[in-house]
Amino acid sequence: MKTAVIKISGKTIDEFISTNKWAKLIRDFSQNYDGIAIVHGGGVHITEWSKKLGLEAKFHNGQRVTTKEQMAIVAAVQSGLINSQITGKLNGHGINSIGLSGIDNNTFVADYLDEKIGFVGIPKSTGNVQWILDILAKNIIPVFSSVCRDKDGNLMNVNADVFTGALAVALNSDSVFFISDVEGVKINGSIKNSLTKKEISEGITSGEITDGMIPKLESCVELIDKGISKIWIGSSLINNSKYTAQAGKSERKKNGGTWIVNSHNRENKFVIAG
Repeated sequence: MKTAVIKISGKTIDEFISTNKWAKLIRDFSQNYDGIAIVHGGGVHITEWSKKLGLEAKFHNGQRVTTKEQMAIVAAVQSGLINSQITGKLNGHGINSIGLSGIDNNTFVADYLDEKIGFVGIPKSTGNVQWILDILAKNIIPVFSSVCRDKDGNLMNVNADVFTGALAVALNSDSVFFISDVEGVKINGSIKNSLTKKEISEGITSGEITDGMIPKLESCVELIDKGISKIWIGSSLINNSKYTAQAGKSERKKNGGTWIVNSHNRENKFVIAG
């Protein structure tokens, strides 16, 4: 089964639920795969609700510091409000979808990342993914919030980019797309049409890559290491969903976004549509 995982950033969600173009895009995009899954963030909205409730948002290396009180807001906003809005939008446009999280059907268990940042974890697949493949086979789009649980059942905040990677590996996906409000990854003031693992490491060390882009690109590197070769970051998925050529550098640049590649020293083939 040829599958793709699409991650929608928190900053893109408002446009997704307030316009019709994204629903049409998802419908068109799904024609290129046997199944697609969506993962969404919610950071901006979680910060807004935290402020309304008198809780200050704090971050450490791009990860939200999550107390027990913050975790309640994360779960309510991400798994409740945002997940319902996205699935409502898709179903309202005739695209069958179902709202889920990393907790459902005992699919992921999170290990604590760092005691300094509280209820924040790294998702580990239990190997129980056949039920997701069965959903995909029925042309239903699972829409995942990245909320997970620890081994004792406590709710855990998982970075949506990291969860996207874990889900893609568990499903043995063909492609992963990180949709954001940024055109791509910027290094030395310009958007790169492709980045290698070495360049990502150098960019983080030099400070060119910062904040939430750090866990996003670290997740991409892990995906490359685990054999998923088609990984893209950007905002112009409409162009890339129709992108069928084994493209040269000039055409990749024209289509926008940044491809994460293993090396520039070989012919990288990007085949998005089937």
